[in-house]
Amino acid sequence: MTERAARLRPDALSCDQARVYEHITGGPRSKGPRAFDITDADGALLGPFNAMLSSPQVGDRLQALGAALRYESGLPDRVREAIILVVAAHHGSAFERYAHEATGRQVGLTSRELESLRDARPANVFTEPAEQSAVDAAHQLLTRGDCDDDCFAALDRHYGKDGAFEVATLVGYYSLLAMQLRLFRADQEPRS
Repeated sequence: MTERAARLRPDALSCDQARVYEHITGGPRSKGPRAFDITDADGALLGPFNAMLSSPQVGDRLQALGAALRYESGLPDRVREAIILVVAAHHGSAFERYAHEATGRQVGLTSRELESLRDARPANVFTEPAEQSAVDAAHQLLTRGDCDDDCFAALDRHYGKDGAFEVATLVGYYSLLAMQLRLFRADQEPRS
């Protein structure tokens, strides 16, 4: 399947695109060990990031939201990655699964947990009730478009209203990326 947005090398970017590129590659995503590559060997952006260059004004704000969710969230890293993987399973997003299984391993998700999260109906993935409450809320939001009272009460008890807001935002953001990946035919694991 051919990607619908040409991968642009850094030397072929407009000024606006170069600004977005710099925010993506030079921002918080560039700090510390990275679980997956965000550029290819020529420096072109991979996955959802390349499509963000199509509309630099919107793409820059979108990448900033993603950076805030990944690096400034109050949710534990394991919970954040588990929610992203629930979204990836729901939408069948190969790139999200590839990228966030790698990140999930870095933050301590076990092979058994990762395997369970590949199921589009993740039940009883975690023994820790707080972690399971976040996975349950993400699953309900994706499959029902809502979270029932018992599920919300558990989520609120463990993470508060701010955590519940972040769970819903993670589900929405990574669902949007899954659609962008599919639209631009970029939803695949990068080739080595």
